[in-house]
Amino acid sequence: SLDVRYVQFYPGQRFSREKPDQKLDHNMSPELIKELKAKLKQVNVKPVCYGVVGFGNDETSARKVFSWAKEMGIINIVTEAPESQMEMLDRLANEYKINIAIHDHPKPSHYWHPDTVLKAAEGRSKRIGFCADTGHWFRSGLVPVEALKKAEGRLHDMHFKDLNEAKHDVPWGTGLCNARGLLEEVKRQGARPTISIEYEHGSGAELIANVRKCVEWFSQQATELAK
Repeated sequence: SLDVRYVQFYPGQRFSREKPDQKLDHNMSPELIKELKAKLKQVNVKPVCYGVVGFGNDETSARKVFSWAKEMGIINIVTEAPESQMEMLDRLANEYKINIAIHDHPKPSHYWHPDTVLKAAEGRSKRIGFCADTGHWFRSGLVPVEALKKAEGRLHDMHFKDLNEAKHDVPWGTGLCNARGLLEEVKRQGARPTISIEYEHGSGAELIANVRKCVEWFSQQATELAK
């Protein structure tokens, strides 16, 4: 109903109303994968991102994530994997042609500050980069636009948010995160990240209405910025 044609999956989400005990993740059976692909085709929705997900403790378990993502057409895997795995993940990212987007949860999580992400990506290919959660940067006391500047050249994905004084989601363009400024910075960088609506406040009709406002605001802003 929102006419959004792309989706970011997350591990462990419910597969369907009809199969509430089944989970949508990289451990799915071939039968569920087939059913999921058929549903995506039916509703004309393309999965582009997957996460936040871990990779286990060895290359075999990491390849399981990459292989599933490749089969689904995923272009960005979102993770908070430790620095110790970055050499392996960089190699697999280039082998599978899928980006690794390092996500920031709020302070004191490990990657809350963009400098920590840059350190993890240092010496790696451009496939190791950012999933910029703009709301979590705000919650950590950072200025989202200034934090986003540090992602230049490595911006793969965004969990786009606009928050109010209580630090909960409000329709884009009505909060304190300078949503317009964030889009202007993306344009300045010449970046083409996937941009996910992660709206975590409210439910039901209210939630859908607020997400619709985000979609409409984004379309208007993108049209203006494209001129």
